[in-house]
Amino acid sequence: MGALRPWARYGLLVVGHFLALVLGAAVLQALEGPPAHQLQAKLRAELATFQADYGVCLPPGALEGLLGTALAAQAHGVSSLGNGSGDGNWDLPSALLFTAGILTTTGYGNTAPLSSGGKVFCMVYATLGLPASLALVAMLRHYLLPVLSRPGAWAAAHWQLVPARAALLHAAGLSLLVGGIFLLLPALALWRLQGDVSLLGAIYFCFDSLSTIGFGDLLPGHGRGLHPAIHHLGHVALLGYMLFGLLAMLLVVETLAELPQVTAIVRFFESSGPSIAEDQGGIVEQDGLALSTLPPAAPSPEQAC
Repeated sequence: MGALRPWARYGLLVVGHFLALVLGAAVLQALEGPPAHQLQAKLRAELATFQADYGVCLPPGALEGLLGTALAAQAHGVSSLGNGSGDGNWDLPSALLFTAGILTTTGYGNTAPLSSGGKVFCMVYATLGLPASLALVAMLRHYLLPVLSRPGAWAAAHWQLVPARAALLHAAGLSLLVGGIFLLLPALALWRLQGDVSLLGAIYFCFDSLSTIGFGDLLPGHGRGLHPAIHHLGHVALLGYMLFGLLAMLLVVETLAELPQVTAIVRFFESSGPSIAEDQGGIVEQDGLALSTLPPAAPSPEQAC
């Protein structure tokens, strides 16, 4: 495998990525296809029953028009079904959650701007806010990574571990810590607060948020019977969870990316051609730094005389 040319390695990476996409699509089709068909059949049966019972009282097409309007409003996060908690979809906590979804690229999809001015503002806001948000995350990562690496360095020195094993132990410990604080504990809290959410659904939502996927099929604060204060508090808590959770996930991803096993895989797909001037300059600087740390050589007898 090491004798492959760079273009063959890139082609192998592209083919592997495409096969992963096809495999994921096939698995999801097999898992989600039957439940979707069952739900569609149930909906059609209920609509047929409703039309059979009340069809004589409705003008032709009235029900379809009402459902179309309701579904179009639901797609923008607007719903008047049931006794909704909160003042609306664009109160201050909901608006803060929406802006946090923009800056963290989560984008749950439950709320979308309706006005032309809101759409223009979202584009300008994302254009200016995303670089600033990335700069803030990079700065925090720069200061937090050395602090988080100290326990791993202490364990390596205490147990005299080799660097590769120490790095693996540090990455595993950090992953478990972040998973417990930002995945398991919030999922348990969400599961207890919202009675209509299963534990698996709560864990799915937390992972959905931390990975910035944001499917938008589950949001805290929209449970049945929630007090308006809990509704607003859930939005504010989710705001902080998204910001700090994204930073924690980036720290874990970068720690895993620096593992020797991962860097070996990355180097396999890198070009094996001659090093460029920038790389040579970095090597010269590292050699100069290494030489500057050496102790001064003792003078020879001739120099002493």
